[in-house]
Amino acid sequence: MRKIQLQILFFFLTGISISFAQQPQKPSSVEIYNQIKKLNFLGSVLYVAAHPDDENTRLISYMANEINARTGYLSLTRGDGGQNLIGPQLRELLGVIRTQELIEARKIDGGEQFFSRANDFGFSKNPDETLQIWDKDKVLADVVWTIRKFQPDVIINRFDHRSPGTTHGHHTSSAMLSVESFKLTNDPKIYPEQLKYVKPWQVKRQFFNPSWWFYGSQEKFDAANKSKFTRLETGVYYTGIGKSNQEIAALSRSRHQSQGFGSTGARGEETEYLELINGESPIERDNLFDGIDTSWNRVKNGKPVGDLISKIISKYDFTNPSASIPDLIKAYTMIQALDDDHWKPLKTAAIKNIIASCSGLYLEAVASEQEATPGSTIKLSLEAINRCSTEMQLTSVTSLPDNKTTIQNSVLKNNNNQKSILQIQLPENLEYTQPYWLKEKASVGMYTVSNQENIGIPDIIREVKVVFNVKINGVEIPFERTVVYKYNDGVKGEMYNFLDIVPEVTTSISEKVLIFKDTKSKMIPVKVRAGKNAITGNLQLDLPKSWVVSPKQIPFSLTKKGSEQTFYFEVTPPVNQEETVAKAVAIVDNKRFDKDETIIDYSHITKQMVLKPGESKCIRIDLKTSGDVIAYIMGAGDEVPESLAQMGYKVTILKPEEITPERLDSFSTVITGVRAYNTVNALANKQKVLFDFVKGGKNMIVQYNTSGKMVTDQIAPYSLKVSNDRVTEENAKVTFLAPNHPVLNTPNKISENDFKGWTQEQGLYYPDQYDAAFTPIISSHDKGESAKDGALLVAPYGKGYYIYTGLSFFRELPEGVAGAYRLLSNIISLKQPIEAPKQELKK
Repeated sequence: MRKIQLQILFFFLTGISISFAQQPQKPSSVEIYNQIKKLNFLGSVLYVAAHPDDENTRLISYMANEINARTGYLSLTRGDGGQNLIGPQLRELLGVIRTQELIEARKIDGGEQFFSRANDFGFSKNPDETLQIWDKDKVLADVVWTIRKFQPDVIINRFDHRSPGTTHGHHTSSAMLSVESFKLTNDPKIYPEQLKYVKPWQVKRQFFNPSWWFYGSQEKFDAANKSKFTRLETGVYYTGIGKSNQEIAALSRSRHQSQGFGSTGARGEETEYLELINGESPIERDNLFDGIDTSWNRVKNGKPVGDLISKIISKYDFTNPSASIPDLIKAYTMIQALDDDHWKPLKTAAIKNIIASCSGLYLEAVASEQEATPGSTIKLSLEAINRCSTEMQLTSVTSLPDNKTTIQNSVLKNNNNQKSILQIQLPENLEYTQPYWLKEKASVGMYTVSNQENIGIPDIIREVKVVFNVKINGVEIPFERTVVYKYNDGVKGEMYNFLDIVPEVTTSISEKVLIFKDTKSKMIPVKVRAGKNAITGNLQLDLPKSWVVSPKQIPFSLTKKGSEQTFYFEVTPPVNQEETVAKAVAIVDNKRFDKDETIIDYSHITKQMVLKPGESKCIRIDLKTSGDVIAYIMGAGDEVPESLAQMGYKVTILKPEEITPERLDSFSTVITGVRAYNTVNALANKQKVLFDFVKGGKNMIVQYNTSGKMVTDQIAPYSLKVSNDRVTEENAKVTFLAPNHPVLNTPNKISENDFKGWTQEQGLYYPDQYDAAFTPIISSHDKGESAKDGALLVAPYGKGYYIYTGLSFFRELPEGVAGAYRLLSNIISLKQPIEAPKQELKK
C-alpha cells in the first residue's frame, strides 16, 4: 500500500538564501554579494554532536554568515530513536523526517550536513552502553572519514567528553569520538581503506562549546571563570538582510518541528564561549582561525584568484550584479587551471552558482510525471533563459545517468526563454529512489552502507539529472540540474517534487501486526499498486506451512500507472502460539516484487519515498480481552489505535471538543495518546468530565507525558508528579510489586515472559511522586540504578479506575510484542468488584 503521511504545517521564508524543499534558489542582489565574499574565504569549521537538534544554530550561522567559513554539522545519528510530535512515524521513518529537518535547517543557517552510520537506538544513560551498541570502531571510522573528507581547520564539540553519565550517552560518546579522532585523522595507518578516496588531514584545533546547562543554571555559568575561554560575539545584525544572527538561528532551529523546537528569534549582544581541548591555542584568543591561512594563498598558485575576487567584491554593483560576470568568468577559468583536489571542486561549484545568479540564468529539467520505473522512457521539458546582456549559448545538454549528449546550439538572448523536449531512456538497473542508508539490513546500533563514498551523505542520492552546457563569454560551463516534477496547486501555487524511480508494482499488507487470539481465520487485505501502465501478474501471501492461506495466488491486472487494487486472503493460524512474518509478493514476468511504498509528505520538508518489505508480523497469541468500546484521545501521534483494533476493540478517535459526558457515555474506556498532556491544550478544561467518567465506573488510561510543560497540573484525580525516570534497557528484569492485583491476573496471567522481546526501552518519564491511592504494579531498573516503581500506577476512583503508565506501549504494540498486548488488555479490562447489597438485620 502506498501509505501517505501528511501534515499541513506552516513555513516561512527568510532573507537568507534558502530554497523551500526542492524549489530552485533565486537569490537577491545582497545574497549574491554575500556568496562572492564567501568565495574568498578558504577556512572551515566542523561542529560535532549526536542528534538532529543538538547543534548550536547560533554558532553555525555566525561561522557561515559572519566569518564566511565553510561550516558543517556532523550529527552522528539521524534521530531515529526520538519521539514525534507531528505524526505517528517512529524509528527509521522518524529518522527520515529528522534528516530532512536538518537539511532544511542548514539551508537557512548556511551550514552543510553530515551523518555517520550510527543508529539512534533510544536513550542511553552512559557512553559505555552507547559505544557497545553502536560498534565504536565503525562510528569512529565514520568520524575520521568525515574529517578527512571535509578537512576542517577547527572542530567544535557540542558536548563535554569528560563527563560520562551526566547526560545522554549518545551526547558524551559524540564528544569522546571527536576527541579521539583528533590524533588519528592524519595517520595513514588508521583506516587505510579510506585513503583510496581521501587524504590524511590534521585539524588545527578543537574546542568544547559550553553553555549554562552544562553548569546547572545560568547563574552558575555567569559566575564561572571563563577567562581562558575563547569568546565569540555572535549577536551580529546583518544589515543587508535585516535580520540578527539569533533570528536566523531561530528560524533554523524551528525546522525541527517533529521535536517541537519552534524558536523565537532574539536581538542584541550575545556571546558564545569555546574551551580549547586539543591543538594550538590561538594567540589572538577570540579568533578561531588565528594562525590559519584562510586566503587563496593556501592553494598553490591561488593568490591571483583571490586578488581577482577581491576586485569583484570591491566593484560589485548591487543594482546590476551581471556587471561582475566578465571577471567571474575569468576567475572560473583560473580556478579550473589550479592543481588542487579539495578547494578547487568546492569553489568551482560555488562560482558556477554565483555566475548563474548574477546573470539570472535559469535552467530547469521537469519530468512530465512524478514517478518512473527502471527501463522506461521519460519525457523532460527543458527551460533555459538568460536574463542579462552577456552573450550566452546553450551548446548541448547531457542526460544522466545514461550520459547521452544532445546538441542544442541555441543562442540565449536576454530574457528570451528557450524551451525544448528531451526524451531519456532510463537504465534497466537504475536503483529505486529511497534513503540509501535504509537499503541494506541494519542492526540495532548501526546502519549498513557498503559503499564507502556514500557514508556521511545527508540526503537521498538521485541519479537522474541533466547537465546544461552553456558558453558564456566564450567559456563553456556545465550546470547540473536534478530532474524535478512540478505542478500548480490552486491554493499554494507552484509546487515541486523530485522525480522518483519506483518498482513496477508495490505490495502492502495494510496492518503491520496481525493478531490472532484463537484459531479463527481472518480475511487479510493486500493492496497492489502499479508503477507503470498495463501491469499484470499474480499476487501471493507467503506464510509458513503451519499457517493456511487461501487462495494460493490471485491474478491481478492494473491498466493505469498509479492505480491500486485490494485483494483478500483468508488466513487460518495454527493451534499453538506462534509468531511469523507474512510477505506480500507480486510475480510479474517471473520477477518478484515485494516492496511497500511509504510516502512521507509534510510541508516543511521535501516529500520522501521509503521502500520497505511488504510484510506484516502475524502473531498467534493466547490473548483474552474484556470491554469492547474505547475512546482514544490522540496526543503527539502514535499507532496504538490500530493495535487496539487488531485486538478486537472498537476504537473511536475523539477530538477534544467531543469530550462531553453525553459522548463518553457509550465508551467503557478512555485512553490518551502519548504526550497528550504536553500537546493538547484543550485537555486542561476537560479533566472534570474525564474524572467523572471514571468515577461513574469506567476506566481512564493515560500514556506517558514528558516532565516538562503540561497543559494542566492535574492530570490525575490524585496527586501525581512525572519525573525523568526511565528504564532504557528493554530487557531489564521486572519485579511484580502487586502480584495478586487483577491487572496482572485478569483476563491474562502476566509473567516475566511477557516482558521479553520489548524494543528500544521499557518505558520513560515515570512518576516518582504519587498519592497513596495509587498501587505501583511493577518495578525494574537499568544496571547500577535504583528501582523505578512508577511504570504502571493503578488507582480506584469512584467506581472506576484511573491508570497512568510510562510503559512504551506506543513502541511495543506496532512492533508486535505479544506481552505488551496481553498487559494492555488486562489494563483495559480492570473492573472494581461489585459490592453485595447490605441485608437488613433481623430483630
